[in-house]
Amino acid sequence: MNADGRRITRLRRASPFVSVSMVFGPLLLATLLAACSSSWEPAFDETAPADLFDRVAIADPDQALTFARVADGGKSKVIAVTEYRDGTVQGVDLAVALGRAASDPITVFDEVGYDRLRDVIRDAPASARMAVPAAHLALPVDLGDHHIAAATNFPEHAGDAGVEDGPFLFAKMVRPTGPYDEVSAGTGLLDYEVEVAWVTLAPLGKGDMPAVVGLVLCNDFTDRETLLRHVDPWHVESGDGFTTGKSFPGFLPVGNLFVVPRDHRRFVADLELRLYVDGALRQRSVAHEMIWDLDEVLAQTWARQAQRWAHRGQQVSLLGGGDVIPARTLILAGTPHGTVFDGLRAKHYADGLARWVLGGWREPPPNHVIGAYIADARSARAYLEPGNRVEIHVNRMGVLRNPVTP
Repeated sequence: MNADGRRITRLRRASPFVSVSMVFGPLLLATLLAACSSSWEPAFDETAPADLFDRVAIADPDQALTFARVADGGKSKVIAVTEYRDGTVQGVDLAVALGRAASDPITVFDEVGYDRLRDVIRDAPASARMAVPAAHLALPVDLGDHHIAAATNFPEHAGDAGVEDGPFLFAKMVRPTGPYDEVSAGTGLLDYEVEVAWVTLAPLGKGDMPAVVGLVLCNDFTDRETLLRHVDPWHVESGDGFTTGKSFPGFLPVGNLFVVPRDHRRFVADLELRLYVDGALRQRSVAHEMIWDLDEVLAQTWARQAQRWAHRGQQVSLLGGGDVIPARTLILAGTPHGTVFDGLRAKHYADGLARWVLGGWREPPPNHVIGAYIADARSARAYLEPGNRVEIHVNRMGVLRNPVTP
């Protein structure tokens, strides 16, 4: 334990072998560390301005095209967004401006192209211009349900998780939901993760580096209890348990805007990600702090093409058993520091090892350490609970506002 009682995060580095000293050591540690605080505290002391979620800076169409959708008579209407303030989104009805059907921004982009769409937006007649309440925006683009996700891709968050060997990947298998949809707390430990995701506009084969991709915000919700009970404590970077802990229904709401930058590398680097719970800031980071960019994530995806993970009785892979990354796949870039889970503390190691020594030999010590953490987390009630509201705001990317339900 550090002198000030701060957490110890490297469980996987502990030896799997038990010496005689471990029999008496945990009992002494449990006594000495009983006074060490294990309570969780937010990483920031800041609240959201009252009107923050009613306004979003929108990129100039020369830099990025921004799209939203609303329901219109049971169908989706695509809006090219030009302004977002005072809770109202203004833009161009692309069906009217193009004189053709427009229900999905990727389809429109593929058929019309960047430059023509930019010109259509700028030259749109008054009859094509429209304004809608931001609260009416729906899922901004049609997406698949098998996605690629990077974990511990921000250095400080990697430290929280006790990962020293760099980021790793896992499959997230859940259908995306809307920007204002509810998420169920369930019976586990519900955690939030603000992320930006790249969206493939066309299938990618091995070695393909797309010149143009879409971008969308998302919240990579996680049941930490399920994840921790399935993780490999000696090799967290294997990704074991991550798919299972992150793939419950409703665990992937996406933002209310879909963005196609002209230069996605430069655009993403400048994004400042912010997540709030009940108006209190929990996460804040600039995307250029990411360790792996899209090019590296794609390279690592192909390097791990043959990897499989156990997930609810099945073996799953990053590509779903295929040899291409399908169009409309989300590639989640990872989350920064500030999640509720911020590592295992000295108290959890001491409590877990003491449980093992005092008769819990049927399970390995790491299981008891994780059990101690879960019991402590339930007592502290730091994780999301019904009635909480999780909100994400990123200029040039949009907003999510997801209430937590039972």
